[in-house]
Amino acid sequence: MDEGRAAAPRVWAVGALCRAVADALAARFNPVAVEGEISGFSRAASGHCYFALKDAAGQLRCAMFRRAAGLLDFDPAEGDRVEVRGRLAVYEPRGDLQLVVESLRRAGQGALFEEFLRRRARLEAEGLFDAARKRPIPPVPRRIGLVTSLGAAALHDVATALGRRVPHIPVVLAPAAVQGAGAPAELIEGLRRLAALTPPVDVILLVRGGGSIEDLWAFNDEALARAVAASPVPVIVGVGHETDVTLADFCADLRAPTPTAAAEMVSLPRAQWLAALDDAQERLHRAVTARLDAQAQRLDIAAARLGRPSGAAARQRLLLGHLGQRMHHGVAARMARLSQQAQALQHDLARAFASDLGRRRDALARAERHLQLLDPALVLERGYAWLTDDQGRALTRSGQLQAGQRVHARLADGEAGLRVEEVRGALPPTDIAPASDAGSFNPS
Repeated sequence: MDEGRAAAPRVWAVGALCRAVADALAARFNPVAVEGEISGFSRAASGHCYFALKDAAGQLRCAMFRRAAGLLDFDPAEGDRVEVRGRLAVYEPRGDLQLVVESLRRAGQGALFEEFLRRRARLEAEGLFDAARKRPIPPVPRRIGLVTSLGAAALHDVATALGRRVPHIPVVLAPAAVQGAGAPAELIEGLRRLAALTPPVDVILLVRGGGSIEDLWAFNDEALARAVAASPVPVIVGVGHETDVTLADFCADLRAPTPTAAAEMVSLPRAQWLAALDDAQERLHRAVTARLDAQAQRLDIAAARLGRPSGAAARQRLLLGHLGQRMHHGVAARMARLSQQAQALQHDLARAFASDLGRRRDALARAERHLQLLDPALVLERGYAWLTDDQGRALTRSGQLQAGQRVHARLADGEAGLRVEEVRGALPPTDIAPASDAGSFNPS
């Protein structure tokens, strides 16, 4: 063949050549990962994102469609250095080379995530994540510790939630940086200071707002994770948003999805506790009333068996007073604990109890006055005498007497020694003479 007559190149249609180039790029490069700096980022009304990825030597147009853009966990901005994964393509209408982005993250996140996985595996192997070592969170803490930054939005969120739900519970703040190289040491020191307080805090909240993996990296520090696990006070960690997870979360006694949720976990609504106190007050009132009724029944039974009602009544009154004191002390101790949740209700219950006990004591006093009417001493005032022999045994029948026998007579205002002169059998009721006219006994 004549060398001067070289084969003519194939004539391509423009669209066909673009498709051929796109196929070649796909076969040669895809999928592809690229690192560079964002330039000209924009988000269309359709949800698609468009930007350029550049470095000192070149620039590449990028398109990120709505589905992939919806998975972003941060808002890309001009100048952000990022890593993208996707596929090279040719935009045929203009013949432009573009990268169709399927995922985008900040540069360096891959290395940080791999380090996170290594640390997590190490701590998990040591048993720091075991559920068996986690302690229960007190439902009604007396004092709450809080570790966060003074400038963090998390501080406002937690303070707002606690102020709304449990304004009576004191909160102790240990300020600490939540981001940067020095943050782990400050967070550890905050935990240590709160755990050493006197009086102690019952629970510690370790919180900060959301951010990138770099922003939250302080909470992936191994020393901080170990300090959380070793804290003598139960720790709730609420870092970032619900999807953010750190090593501190795994080591905490309880993980909260957000700082606000952490505050809500230690602050049951005031209305719920007031309802519980109302129920406790009602149950306590019923118990006290039942106890007092039972003691009153015992007193009635004892009164029916008494030989000397006034003495037995006094003993029962002392017993009831003692039981009342014991119940009062028990109720006071119980109400002291309940007052930590709502002191106002304690005073109401104490007044109700005192009023009820007063009514019961008044009823007892009235019963005692009725019993005193049966006192034998009153019978003696009516002219009768109480006779006993030398051994102090009561003489109630004529068959117990003999002529010449010495007896003792107890009168309303004293005693007398008597000698029996004559013993007669039972007399008809109309023949019984008043004691003042009895002639059958003479003083010795």
